[in-house]
Amino acid sequence: MSINLAQIRDHLLPGLLKITGKYREVPAEWSGIFKVHKSIMSLERTVQDRFMGVAKIKTEGGLTSMDNGAGQRWVYNMEPIEIGLAYAMTRKAIDDNLYKDAFQPTNLNLQLAFKTFWNIKAASIFNLATTALSGLGGDGQALLSTSHPYDLGSWGNTASTMVDLSESTLLTGQKNIRKNYVDEAGILVDVHAERLLIPVDLEDTAIRLTKTELRPGTANNDLNAIPLMAGVGIPQGYRVMRYFTSARQWFLQTNIEGFIYLDRTPFEMDMHVDFLTDTLIVKGYERGGMYYNDPRCVYGMLPTT
Repeated sequence: MSINLAQIRDHLLPGLLKITGKYREVPAEWSGIFKVHKSIMSLERTVQDRFMGVAKIKTEGGLTSMDNGAGQRWVYNMEPIEIGLAYAMTRKAIDDNLYKDAFQPTNLNLQLAFKTFWNIKAASIFNLATTALSGLGGDGQALLSTSHPYDLGSWGNTASTMVDLSESTLLTGQKNIRKNYVDEAGILVDVHAERLLIPVDLEDTAIRLTKTELRPGTANNDLNAIPLMAGVGIPQGYRVMRYFTSARQWFLQTNIEGFIYLDRTPFEMDMHVDFLTDTLIVKGYERGGMYYNDPRCVYGMLPTT
């Protein structure tokens, strides 16, 4: 059913002090976390390759060791999705509305509806980080796993027991990133924590952990080691993600690029008037997608108990 006179009955009468309902928008919280890539294909793919392993000792007059294991390992498929939303408004509702400047027939916050979709979509990758999703993870594991495979075994970007955010667990995460992240041949990667991602509920904890000079929550005069780890600490600070669904989940984004937003068709809006009914129809369309192509881009926890 179209938006009609019954739905805006008080807009038809003079004397309204104000029309409310529009508020400041939540920004694109995924911006800076997800790298924007322009998409030109119906299906975009990235390939995780394996390069050379560690060199081996050569004996005098002996053969040089060979490593012919280089090549493709994991394929990450990313298919841009279509999203859309539309509304219709009758001719009488448009003509008789006395407050068109506040309730514009041609733009009822349609663009905000699309921005909100992408905020939710980006957050869902983290909300479902411990679930192996078909078509998302290229190595057959969830985003957070203790068993990401490589040629010589497996590596992990989470713990077998999920833990809450604290000084000790954050420090452990910063250390594990540097100790355990290897490439497909098993060589350590030069990686460090770049940004702490948290829900609203953990912001006070994040402030105490990242903004204090001395150890948080103690009477000691020890330096707070968190901002100093790896010589950089957590350089991008913390980011509150309002669409996180758990009050306890937390993530360390690393300096390895891995989160991707595919920009296939930017937001566009169109409208037309139906010839027979004189109804205005306004429609929005966008095509893109939120993905990741390297689990080394993150370390995280999703505590449930």
